Amino acid sequence: MKLKGADILINCLLEQGVDTIFGYPGGAVLDIYDALYRNGKIHHILTAHEQGAAHAADGYARVTGKVGVCFATSGPGATNLVTGIATAYMDSIPMVAVTGNVGLNMLGRDSFQEVDIAGITMPITKHNFIVKDVKELASTIRKAFYIASNGRKGPVLIDILKNVQTAECEYEPAKPLPPKKIAIDNGNIDRAAEIINESKKPLVMVGGGVVASRAFDELKDFAEKIDAPVTYTLMGKGALPDDERRNLGMLGMHGTVAAARALIASDCIIALGTRFSDRVALNRELFANGKKVIHVDVDNAEFNKNVNVTLSVLADVKTFLQELTPKLEGKDGEWLKTAKAADGKKDAVANVRAYDILKKAAELAPEDSPLITDVGQHQMWAAQQYPMNKPALFCSSGGLGTMGYGMGAAIGAAFGTGRLCVLVTGDGCFNMNMNELSTAVTEGVPLVILLMNNGVLGMVRQWQKIFYNRRFSQTTLHKKTDYIKFAESFGAKGILIDKNDDIGAKLKEAFDFAAHNLEPVLVDCRISEDDNVLPMIKPGAAYETQLKEMEDD
Repeated sequence: MKLKGADILINCLLEQGVDTIFGYPGGAVLDIYDALYRNGKIHHILTAHEQGAAHAADGYARVTGKVGVCFATSGPGATNLVTGIATAYMDSIPMVAVTGNVGLNMLGRDSFQEVDIAGITMPITKHNFIVKDVKELASTIRKAFYIASNGRKGPVLIDILKNVQTAECEYEPAKPLPPKKIAIDNGNIDRAAEIINESKKPLVMVGGGVVASRAFDELKDFAEKIDAPVTYTLMGKGALPDDERRNLGMLGMHGTVAAARALIASDCIIALGTRFSDRVALNRELFANGKKVIHVDVDNAEFNKNVNVTLSVLADVKTFLQELTPKLEGKDGEWLKTAKAADGKKDAVANVRAYDILKKAAELAPEDSPLITDVGQHQMWAAQQYPMNKPALFCSSGGLGTMGYGMGAAIGAAFGTGRLCVLVTGDGCFNMNMNELSTAVTEGVPLVILLMNNGVLGMVRQWQKIFYNRRFSQTTLHKKTDYIKFAESFGAKGILIDKNDDIGAKLKEAFDFAAHNLEPVLVDCRISEDDNVLPMIKPGAAYETQLKEMEDD
């Protein structure tokens, strides 16, 4: 059948199983939005800003495992997506961003709202396309979804010129391209089994690749088979339940003491779907010095990039564990007991009020509620203290560290799961994304926002406090915003917590209201500006040095 390009786009999205799009219309995508209206089969969420749409597509993708989709017009609409695309790229999140652009005859003439969005986003996408011929549109869309969701997942941009949206050509429906299977070298499986079987103190290190491959059962079976402790990066949180007896918590700059001590004592690290970022491998030369390291990843480029390893295995984590686990010998469990015994100061390292708020929120929230964070101290407190016992429900900007990520991602996670969501944010971050509260209210999103309000840019101020002799340059916000009135003016409910004794009752009120009324609730949590995220291992330092300093203190 012969269809206009805009209608081909919508039909191809339906082919790919797209049920939700986040976006903002404009002149260069009017035909696309008209086709979306006439088709009527895809739910479109109108965000307050295109960056919010990109973050919402990201949050949707994280909790569903599907490709998130966002729309934007040309020029400033397209450039407003850039931070959200970069956030998804750094965390390997599958996303397709569709932008409109001026017609072919106007391209390159500095036309109104014309920008080379493909050139701008080239370093932060897996691939991007400029569609100049309607005959290439359907195949391009199908390729984009395939690229976004195969191998190391990531964002793809499709820039569709105005003339392509209105031109007609034949459209033939097609099924999504089959997923690419990565063949694993059997020699690597055998070598990995040999190394693990010979080890006395193996440590499993879980990254975002375990979440991306949905290898939750395989991870549990693998860790049980070798009776090993498990630690995770920020992106790996939730892959193994936090209440699992072998889970030592997060590793890295703000990780648990138990995880750091286990890393030091281990003789073999099995790193699954992680890239050894500078927040985990704080000193690349000393991180795994004297240990055998097995690194499993779907991206060849990550091998020996940050840490030199004993064995590199190109594989999807799920498939790798399925093939490896039957070849492993059981362990006696003594190493796990030793590693768990090192878990000493966990409850004492975080601010009391923030800890109590997060602990109570975790008790009150439904177990299957997604947890979303912005970036900063509150992000680390949540990663440390808010238990996640169900997989693929934790959304946080790890690689890029994007302030302003949270509100959009929370909206995306809510539509991806259909569940009440919890957003942990700070006043610095919330001032960057508070416009999306209007979206959450309009769309009836059941959302509890825990606003950790300390009047400062907490994490940056903490660094100034420790490393810059308390020279607090531009980290005191001086905002006079009444967040309760602000929330109410947007149509949300506002609740103030300024006393420890009020935490339980006020949080119960918030969760009950959000659940029963299907509306967002903002909880203004007044915490101290001088509360720090601890432990904190200095960048470039060895784990051994920092742990000794903490023990001496």
